Amino acid sequence: MDIEIIRSKRKSIAIQLKEADKITVRAPLRVSDKEIMAFVESKMAWIISNSLKLKMKQEKLDKVRLLSDQEIAELYKSAKVIIGEKVRQYAPIVGVTYGRITIRKQKSRWGSCSAKGNLNFNVALMRAPEKVLDYVVVHELCHRLEMNHSARFYKEVRRVMPDYEQAERWLKVHGDEIMAEVHGN
Repeated sequence: MDIEIIRSKRKSIAIQLKEADKITVRAPLRVSDKEIMAFVESKMAWIISNSLKLKMKQEKLDKVRLLSDQEIAELYKSAKVIIGEKVRQYAPIVGVTYGRITIRKQKSRWGSCSAKGNLNFNVALMRAPEKVLDYVVVHELCHRLEMNHSARFYKEVRRVMPDYEQAERWLKVHGDEIMAEVHGN
C-alpha cells in the first residue's frame, strides 16, 4: 500500500483512505516516522477492512451505466418542475420562505441552503425514489430554521417527516450509484 504522510500543526495522528490502496496519514509536526508507522501498524485491521470495502464499492460503481447528455438534460428539465413543486408543497409545512431554487450537477452534495434562503439541489436526485427526494427538500427547507445539523434541526425534520431516517439510509446505500450515473466514477 502507498502511504502519504502529511505533517501539520495538529494534535493527533489520523488515517484516511480515499482509495483502496492509498493511505494518507495526517500527523503532528513533532511525531517521528517510526511513531507514525507504529500507529499505522496498530490500525492495520481497520485499514484492511476499509480497503476491502472501498474495493467492493469501486467494483460496484464500475458497473454503473453513465447517463447520456440527453438523459441528463431530461433530468434537469424534470428536476426544475418536480423539485420546484416539492419545495412549494413543503415550505408552508416547515413554516419557511425561500429564495431561488437551482438545480446543479454536484459531485458530493444532495442539496444546500444559503443564508439568503437560496436552495440548491443535485440533478441526480431525480434518479432516487420520491420519498428520498421529499426528504432532501424537507432537509434543506429545515435549514431555513436551523443552519446546522443540531438536535433542534433534526427535530424539525422529524416533525415534517417522522421516518426520514429511511431516506437517509437509502442515500447511504444507493447514493454513490446514482451519483456515478450522472458523473461517472
